[in-house]
Amino acid sequence: MDEAKYEWRKEERKLYPTMKRPTITTIPKQTFIMLKGQGDPNGEAFGEKVAALYAISYAIKMAPKKKIIFPGAFDYTVYPLEGRWTLPDGYNQPTIDKTQLIYTIMIKQPSFVTEAVLTQAKTMVADKVSAQLLNDMTLKTTTEGLVGMLLHIGSFDTEREDFERLEYFLHNEGYERTEKAHKEIYLSDFRRVAEDKRKTLLRVAIAKDQTLRGSF
Repeated sequence: MDEAKYEWRKEERKLYPTMKRPTITTIPKQTFIMLKGQGDPNGEAFGEKVAALYAISYAIKMAPKKKIIFPGAFDYTVYPLEGRWTLPDGYNQPTIDKTQLIYTIMIKQPSFVTEAVLTQAKTMVADKVSAQLLNDMTLKTTTEGLVGMLLHIGSFDTEREDFERLEYFLHNEGYERTEKAHKEIYLSDFRRVAEDKRKTLLRVAIAKDQTLRGSF
């Protein structure tokens, strides 16, 4: 393994801006370990999925301490949890029923993580994570492309105002949202950080001169 530790906060600042002003950037290909679900994120099932993703991500990072060296592995800081959120097609209620939320939560992985690495890592956490969740975990490479982003600080329930700020900025720059779904990147661990101090990066897919606009 290389001695230098890869720090995503330093090396990938354009992907994870920490200033409270909107930005536009293009997201390259990224590989994630993912879990899908539907329902209230305040429920037990969601918490178990979050814990499972952290468990396997840290198992991969800490493998060298157990004398397990994956091909091409290097030292790095574990990436933050991310979530892609949307609602069922045709949902038109004035408020969000959290039990109807459809989500994919994920943690980005360094380049050396392959299907073989994931398979081995699953055996390493089998005593901590249920067999069902391990079976449901997938490794997927995605390309988000052009996005607009804004840092939100505070409760998840107060995100709407910042989404409105972001859409106003995008409109003035000549961009429109291209889908109802949005992404959240949890720069602080919401399980441990006080609600009013949580830092969440809000991210939406955009395109130039589009007429389709997301409202969620």
